[in-house]
Amino acid sequence: MRFLTTSLLFSTALAARPFINEPDTGFEEYLGDLAKGTLPPLDDIRGIPDFDYAARNYLNSSSYTFYRTGAAGEWSYRNNLEIFQRLRFIPRVLNDVSKVASTLPTTILGHNFSAPFFIAPATRAGLGHERAELNLVEGAFSGNILYVPALYATLSIEAIAAGKPTNASQVTFQQLYAASNMTVVEQNIRRAEKAGSKAIVFTIDAPATSTRHRAARYTLGNANSDTSVLTWELYAHLRNLTSLPIIPKGINNAADALLAVEAGAPAIYISNHGGRQLDGSPSPLEIAMEIHEKAPEVFKKVDVLADSGIRYGTDVLKMLALGVKAVGLGRPFLYSNVYGVDGVKKLIEILKTEIVADAANLGVADLKNITTDFVSNLGIINTHSFSSRSRYRC
Repeated sequence: MRFLTTSLLFSTALAARPFINEPDTGFEEYLGDLAKGTLPPLDDIRGIPDFDYAARNYLNSSSYTFYRTGAAGEWSYRNNLEIFQRLRFIPRVLNDVSKVASTLPTTILGHNFSAPFFIAPATRAGLGHERAELNLVEGAFSGNILYVPALYATLSIEAIAAGKPTNASQVTFQQLYAASNMTVVEQNIRRAEKAGSKAIVFTIDAPATSTRHRAARYTLGNANSDTSVLTWELYAHLRNLTSLPIIPKGINNAADALLAVEAGAPAIYISNHGGRQLDGSPSPLEIAMEIHEKAPEVFKKVDVLADSGIRYGTDVLKMLALGVKAVGLGRPFLYSNVYGVDGVKKLIEILKTEIVADAANLGVADLKNITTDFVSNLGIINTHSFSSRSRYRC
């Protein structure tokens, strides 16, 4: 099917409306006067956006801001969240969807997981909980989903690996950044290998520091502020340094997706860094749509991963329909981490439940067979997708 151009999508997303952070679904009203610095009961968390409110109410302003901040005016952050609601479904009826739950498991680079989503690289989990990334690695193991530790995590590569089960059966990938000192880069690859990582996720969309006004108010620096040379020649050099597959993270268009495939990438990772790096960069949904239009063969040649803005089971389904193999969530898992490992586990269960229920209501009998036949571009041009009577929290 044909989609509207990315430019039209993005211009629609920037129309003047209240800045959405999480929709008002009655959570604050239900909780009443919850004291600042207090967590709502975990049993009261019903959706992934609830974790955002819980973390904002519980954490100090500096810690929450480090997680929440976006680049510059945060238009890309906003667009990441809003764009999903402008891509409408085409539900099919009278399909036998009774076994859709059994189709939830997926593979990423040949590794088996229980669901088509994972914990994306997200730094400094220690700001939310004293056990930091240990909650993420344990929660991922319990839910049998992929975890990709951030290079600039609170805990070291070695400490996170030590949090895996003793039989080392858990599959994790490791994020990698380039640096001006290539010796450091090679050392990090060796550390990942020794820690048992099964792949390297090489972040390529951050050649320099970014403008983050919200974080700057608290003098919070970027986790990665090193200006480095990022080229396809460097990618080839890194591939020659290790037998681990190296996935380029930060693909923003079809042209670069094709270059990545030509360069021998075993998978590609669509992302705009959660809207934290370059304001005005397209959302993962728009990128996936462009690749679907201009280079659909990419989805057949390599596994395509994506992150940024995923909050609902319906978001996951739209990405899967375009050909994405699995999607990552970063901020939501950091927010859930304020509850410790139980919060991480609950987020995983919420999203699994939503994907299955939403797929059934969409008429999808097998998640492996969802296609663009289930989505329409008609709603994207509606600049009033969100009612002006609805209230959103910033």
